[in-house]
Amino acid sequence: MSDQIKGKRIGFIGLGLMGRAMAEHLRDAGAQMILHNRSRGVVDELLASGGMTAASCPADVAEKVGDGIIVLCLTRTASVEDVMNGSEGLLAKVVAGSLVVDMGTTAVKATRNFNAALQERGASLVDAPISGGQGGARSAALTIMAGGVEKDFDRALPLFEVLGQRITHMGESGAGQVTKMANQIIVAQTIDAVSQALTIARANGVEPGLVREALIGGFADSRILSEHGERMVKGDFEPGGRAECQLKDVLEGRDLMEQSGLDFLSLRANLKNWESMIERGDGGLDHSGLIRLYDSN
Repeated sequence: MSDQIKGKRIGFIGLGLMGRAMAEHLRDAGAQMILHNRSRGVVDELLASGGMTAASCPADVAEKVGDGIIVLCLTRTASVEDVMNGSEGLLAKVVAGSLVVDMGTTAVKATRNFNAALQERGASLVDAPISGGQGGARSAALTIMAGGVEKDFDRALPLFEVLGQRITHMGESGAGQVTKMANQIIVAQTIDAVSQALTIARANGVEPGLVREALIGGFADSRILSEHGERMVKGDFEPGGRAECQLKDVLEGRDLMEQSGLDFLSLRANLKNWESMIERGDGGLDHSGLIRLYDSN
């Protein structure tokens, strides 16, 4: 674990399923943590654990951090827009030399716009979306894919080394988010494929759990088959990654596809399945719960 963040001022906005654990890791590594979250309860809990201070709004985070680093861990592009803009947003108080690190999954075009707005103020942005889910956040084993100029990536790297195990600089602004979109498209469609495969097995009198065990280690093996396949077999859909968040990511993947002048029928069909899952009221379940869509057929 890097010791280069000891004593550094780090703001952290977004203390949800993953953000809370990430903020705690940074605190434990010696950073001076300044917290803000839309819901105050989690902030109070973290303050009680020691080593952290609170900010009243994103602008207050920017003011308290000064030319330090501000981490965003938010689930939606609209949430990032809210945090960045307005009289209480980061852009109102951000100072030259500060670095914003967006570790959520944010639309590519919006990411590049945020970077441009920060650069106008002498600040900068690294888009560094993460993969690994709540478990990866808790164990500091996240996969981090980062976009931004090299000097900003190098500045953020000690922070990434506290939070993750696989860290890759993908290129300039937006490259991290493009990579995360690729990740989410693969995840979304693989969950769908595993759901279909286990449903076909059950429909033909073969135990889905045995099918999963038989395929692990073979050419069809994946973390989705191993981990999410087990959830499907057990019917355990306590959320690690919520289906409603998966839908948001597939929608952004669809948008990026269209902006690129491409058209993939499988992506559009997969999107309809996620929309159907949310429409039936399962958006709060783990995304492996997509199999329930087929169970109802």
